[in-house]
Amino acid sequence: MFEKFGNFNATSEINELAINLRKEKKVEEIKELAKENGIDMDLAEAFIDGDIFWICDETTAAIGKIEIEAESMEPVEIMEDWIGYLKTKCFEDKKMAAAVRRNDKSLIECIGALLSWSFKNQKPVQKEIIKAADIELRLLGFVKLGIPGMGTSKKIMENYYLG
Repeated sequence: MFEKFGNFNATSEINELAINLRKEKKVEEIKELAKENGIDMDLAEAFIDGDIFWICDETTAAIGKIEIEAESMEPVEIMEDWIGYLKTKCFEDKKMAAAVRRNDKSLIECIGALLSWSFKNQKPVQKEIIKAADIELRLLGFVKLGIPGMGTSKKIMENYYLG
């Protein structure tokens, strides 16, 4: 992840490098830059051909970063929901997109903030629910649950990225 070109702090940095690579006619490197940053190859091709001035905007740079970071995590279920929310938020809010792109922020740390909240806010599950779930209580001793609802999750994610 971000091995060749590094983790850019802003969309402008990606575009500046892409423009310089295009001036130097380094087509394959532009494609590598796009791939490493999760930028759609069709956009990269349009940029290479001169059809568009920039290889990405705030939204595509942020979504690309989220997708690249998510690949290494292999998210499932609730984590996929959280990631989906972040992508949607980047479409709706340029400040969030810019914050996601920052190189001092990462999806792993954001998910870590959600997990931290989860462990700190676990509550015992009623015995009737455990029985209904067909869980052998004597094997576990007790069961606790602490997954944040989407409202709380959104606040945690926004606080992580936007402060």
